[in-house]
Amino acid sequence: MATIKDIAEKSGVSPATVSRVLNYDQDLSVSEETKKRIFEATEQLNYTKHLAKRKQFVGKIGLLQWYDEKEELDDLYYMSIRLGIEKAAEQLNYTIEKLTWSEQEMSESDLDGILILGKVSPTELARLRSEHETLVFIDYDALKEGFTSIVVDYEQSVWLALDYFIKQGIKDIGILSGLETTKWEKIPLADRRLTYFENLMKQYNLYQSKYIYQTNFTVEGGYDKLTQLIKEKKPLPQAFFCSSDAIAIGAQRAIQEHGLRIPDDIQIIGFNDISTAKYVQPALTTVKVYTEWMGELAVKTLLDLVESSPPVPQKITIASELIVRGSTKK
Repeated sequence: MATIKDIAEKSGVSPATVSRVLNYDQDLSVSEETKKRIFEATEQLNYTKHLAKRKQFVGKIGLLQWYDEKEELDDLYYMSIRLGIEKAAEQLNYTIEKLTWSEQEMSESDLDGILILGKVSPTELARLRSEHETLVFIDYDALKEGFTSIVVDYEQSVWLALDYFIKQGIKDIGILSGLETTKWEKIPLADRRLTYFENLMKQYNLYQSKYIYQTNFTVEGGYDKLTQLIKEKKPLPQAFFCSSDAIAIGAQRAIQEHGLRIPDDIQIIGFNDISTAKYVQPALTTVKVYTEWMGELAVKTLLDLVESSPPVPQKITIASELIVRGSTKK
């Protein structure tokens, strides 16, 4: 694990600034560019390369992202996938052409294929179909529409968190799920973690609707929701599963500011294991998604499509792993 000093040296700022940024200190006044530099340095220093460089012709891959740079800073999930994509492309001697969604055609005649990182609507997907024949979707299941996709096994992820809580004898378990929409048409999207949470809790006969809450996928979203619940004296569970680490980190700060102790009063499990999760206090227990490897796998999958032209698309489902830290009891 990279130290605060390592990150400070790589990003060119003081260790104190790094510590405050990684803990999402709202009183700290630094530029978005400085935050981006710190977060990217953190991701890169905590990223173990899995690829061996292979001989390959030089080509170009298009990348269409759901999050812009500012949105990446609010939730590092897509940043870490992007960095994995960029690292794999570099290792394999491919360049990345970042695409934007506009009224003009985004297709490039010299692109070998396009990676789509994030969710899309049916209308957006139809346009992408017309842009290029070789597409791979990341974090969106487009298999039914005929495209190769790489997705996370959300059911297994939620089960890992609930199983950990239930084995401790905890019965009052809540969720802070996320609200999101498609990027361009702003169509609301269901949080599949919430769907699986509700299904599993009903199977365990532990479901309590009063512990189901939703907020934005940001640190501020988690902080504002928990602050609201505490001020309004809403019922709080013994433990929360959060649909993202960003939500969990914000919720954790609100809980602590109101005099409650983590994990003694409330336990928290996040989702993703973003690079900052290990630096907050207490360090966040979370369901780890191997995001950099996901990005790496997406590049290799796209190039396999280019080289072999398989008869049918495939869906690659990625498992996750529970990383136990200080926000839960051991």
